[in-house]
Amino acid sequence: MSATNLVHHAHSRGVTTLTLDSPANRNALSTALVGELTERLARAGKDDDVRAVVLTHTGGTFCAGADLRDPPDPDTLVGLLRQIVELREPVVARVDGHVRAGGLGLLGACDIAAAASASTFAFTEVRIGVTPAVISLPLLPRLDPRAVARYYLTGERFDAAEAARIGLVTVAGPDVDQALGPVLDGLRKASPQGLAETKQLLTVKVLEAFDRDAESLTALSARLFGSSQAREGMTAFLERRDPAWVL
Repeated sequence: MSATNLVHHAHSRGVTTLTLDSPANRNALSTALVGELTERLARAGKDDDVRAVVLTHTGGTFCAGADLRDPPDPDTLVGLLRQIVELREPVVARVDGHVRAGGLGLLGACDIAAAASASTFAFTEVRIGVTPAVISLPLLPRLDPRAVARYYLTGERFDAAEAARIGLVTVAGPDVDQALGPVLDGLRKASPQGLAETKQLLTVKVLEAFDRDAESLTALSARLFGSSQAREGMTAFLERRDPAWVL
């Protein structure tokens, strides 16, 4: 699949919608998808007709995390997450499916996230021998510390109601578009200057985490992904078997 087919663009009444469309790998973060999403976000950030950006998906998975066959390098992923945080327009995640591992970093970088009640979430990194390193940059400043310790360490799956409780998503409901409606109506009524300045106010702590920790976390990610345990974990995942350490 060519890179030009991985992220679709649409615009209506001040809202630009970017749709991840890589069903073959469950919208995993491949080098190509990250590159195209980065380009689409940059265009939206320069467009005066854009009041907000909605990030959504085709298929039953919003994003399965890093594409283990073609992962972006950690610096590139940091750049994408920071781009979402720094974009002058609010970025709203629309989730009507499952989110795993690095896909949760996209949610953390977004200003607002809405999820359907049937959506599920999991930080699965520990199960393949790595850690949620780079994606912690937008997540740790925003999530409940006790909850994130549990889900980071166990890799357990949790539902949309729990995701809302711990701060991963803003609102959850049976119909994600119904839940998102008041949010988009509010954004359309806000002035561009008001939105941009308020977003800067809200993202100070997140950007402080990027400035302080990005270098060390990218190094940690690179080290772990090159380790023998990670190789075993990723091989087991691709072969659909348990890794050697499972008791």
